[in-house]
Amino acid sequence: MLHGVRVLDLACGSADAVARLFADLGADVLKIEFPGGSLGRDELPTVAGAGIPFAVHNANKRCAVLDPLQDGDCERFFELAAGADIVVDSGHMGPAGHAGAFGISDAELAARYPHLVVLAVSDFGATGPRSSWRASDAVLYAMCGSLSRSGPTNGTPVLPPQGIASATAAVQAAWAALVAYYNRLRCGTGEYIDFSRYEAVVMALDPAFGAHGQAAAGVRRAGGWRGRPKNQDAYPIYPCRDGYVRLCVMAPRQWRGLRRWLGEPEDFQDPKYDVIGARFAAWPQISVLIEALFADQTMKDLVAAGQAHGVPIAAVLTPAQILGSEHFQAVGAVTEAELVPGLRTTVPTGYFVVDGQRAGFRTPAPAAPGQDEPFWSANPTVVPAPSGKVGDYPFTGLRILDLGVIVAGGELSRLFGDLGAEVIKVESADYPDGLRQARPGDAMSESFAWTHRNQLGLGLNLRSPRGKEIFGRLVTQADAVFANFKPGTLTALGFSYDTLRSINPRIVLAGSSAFGNTGPWSTRMGYGPLVRAATGVTRLWTSDDPGDQADTGRHAFYDATTIFPDHVVGRVTAIAALAALIRRDRTGAGAHVHVSQAEVVVNQLDAVYVTQAALAAGIARVREDTGVHAVCPCAGDDEWCVVTIGSDDEWRSAATLLDRPEWVEDPRFATGEARRAHRRELVELLSAWTRTRTPGRVAELLQSAGVPAGPMNRPPDLLEDAQLLERNLFADMVHPLIERPLPAETGPAPFRHIPPAPRRPAPLPGQDTREICRTLLNMSAGETERLIADRVLFAPPANA
Repeated sequence: MLHGVRVLDLACGSADAVARLFADLGADVLKIEFPGGSLGRDELPTVAGAGIPFAVHNANKRCAVLDPLQDGDCERFFELAAGADIVVDSGHMGPAGHAGAFGISDAELAARYPHLVVLAVSDFGATGPRSSWRASDAVLYAMCGSLSRSGPTNGTPVLPPQGIASATAAVQAAWAALVAYYNRLRCGTGEYIDFSRYEAVVMALDPAFGAHGQAAAGVRRAGGWRGRPKNQDAYPIYPCRDGYVRLCVMAPRQWRGLRRWLGEPEDFQDPKYDVIGARFAAWPQISVLIEALFADQTMKDLVAAGQAHGVPIAAVLTPAQILGSEHFQAVGAVTEAELVPGLRTTVPTGYFVVDGQRAGFRTPAPAAPGQDEPFWSANPTVVPAPSGKVGDYPFTGLRILDLGVIVAGGELSRLFGDLGAEVIKVESADYPDGLRQARPGDAMSESFAWTHRNQLGLGLNLRSPRGKEIFGRLVTQADAVFANFKPGTLTALGFSYDTLRSINPRIVLAGSSAFGNTGPWSTRMGYGPLVRAATGVTRLWTSDDPGDQADTGRHAFYDATTIFPDHVVGRVTAIAALAALIRRDRTGAGAHVHVSQAEVVVNQLDAVYVTQAALAAGIARVREDTGVHAVCPCAGDDEWCVVTIGSDDEWRSAATLLDRPEWVEDPRFATGEARRAHRRELVELLSAWTRTRTPGRVAELLQSAGVPAGPMNRPPDLLEDAQLLERNLFADMVHPLIERPLPAETGPAPFRHIPPAPRRPAPLPGQDTREICRTLLNMSAGETERLIADRVLFAPPANA
């Protein structure tokens, strides 16, 4: 879909994943390395001495070498930049990025070539009091507020699997760059984006101020609970003969299915248990029955039986089990590839399915620096004359019909509405969006207010013949339809992609589902907790020191209080939808793009999963990551910081700062492998020092010594974070039905030519039905009211 788009990739490390997304979608991505190759080529974990992260994040790219010390190579660099559409750089070489080696900063490069979109990725951004700080994946997770909700009620917070934060930041970066490119097609002017990975994970991983975020936690209250959420098992996990399974029983019909499965126990026949609160109160007694039923059965048999009874259930699988699963194999979500010369292993293929075909892994990463010549292989895209002006919202004029629900669907539409698209939220009176569930006495939930700002509300019964006809009329005038129903639902409503395309050949249908549109698992009921269990995340999200935890008598898994991957799924789907719109404007053809939430999880953790698969397959010469990510206690009530020791130099710097030079030569800590083997001892040594200092002070001292570290922020801390305040990440959003202003993100990145997101209040159900019927459908007021009376449409009372 991005055929003809030229991307000059100067990035390194975690930023390699940004341009991989563009390459998967067909862009010509040319990676530039210096003589000797990218530092990422031997980044741990490695197989046969080659870095697995480099291999998976540089697939589908070409690679050329330019020497900044050679005048001819410098000239060639500027010729390539002049012919590019997007430049992706990262700050590993200092504030100027890798472009600085050629005598120009990223900002200066954008100024020299005004058509360019220059994305400069760094840990904290180029401005602000923490612009010089360094972040590991674990540090980002701690500082974004999510770590404060992960782990046992009392005790050490628990980090998630390594890579989630960095992968989320890469998706957000790709989204920001593609938005800027679309804006350039519209107005003719490129963009310089000073992109902060920290800001990205605050917005996009598990946001404190977003759909299903910890809204109440954003207000400081004296005497409030300081530990992790007290209910760590809202989605309970049970042992069985060969592992574990997770249940996610939400709706009354699902509870009744579980009750049948349990043999209709007499004690739980009361209809009051149809209400989730009553079930939660009685769950300890219900669990006794479940444990007895599950104990001697296998994961496979339990999942099959649960599905047959209509009970949402998933096995808690390992990464190796997932990559070898029948479903992932059947749908082509994994493939056997030559990861390094002479060595084949299983790799995930990528995020996207376009028109039923996988858009992902095609060619392995270049095996050696300079494998390709420093020239563009694709002819430049023919760009029509600009139709808009600089300073307008890039999606002005786009009309989107939004059928999406809950978080993943809501985030997708919000991202477009925040950038100027006209988003029509289509809801049924009988099946309102689940995000509308508010606390007793509240007219609107904070989650809905955040997720559906800048949208119009249309009440429409798609199950009625007249409702279908009205929706079809809207499709003729729309650019895209967004939906994240379970597979087959949209077709059952009469609006398969083929039907939509017959109505409007230029339409883009974009959406997501738990396990994708096809394959053995596609019909499974899918909630986020089940997706995490079935894709290996739950299995990896465990405490390093389970024996030291205050919680006892439970399993070791701690992923119950996150809503990962919902927010990032929305952004992955948005990238695919925007790429489809770019192609539509070029060719006139619409597209159907679909994203599997399960595949998003696996691709977010691709390096971890490929490493696990290689180890499980007995491949020799696999060297695992030796970094130590320590969660250390600090002075204060339940205060913590995260410290990353990723290299010998960082360990030497930490030992010097703590005035313990003897630690450097201590055989327990002298090498990465030794530090990993003696991790508990190392963490205790660090903790003896951190316990006497506040988290902020610990982070400042370690960062000044060149060691990645960061405090464990809670949601209120984010609103007072000096870095986020200076870079204007949040602005107050006011909704007339909500008592206090809500902090809301101002946009996906700090653009120069794209204004901050508007903050129009989210609509009530059917709030704009009459206006849409009048202006878009040319209906008379009488016809509209008759359709409201017939329950084809719904709207608030006319005089309300």
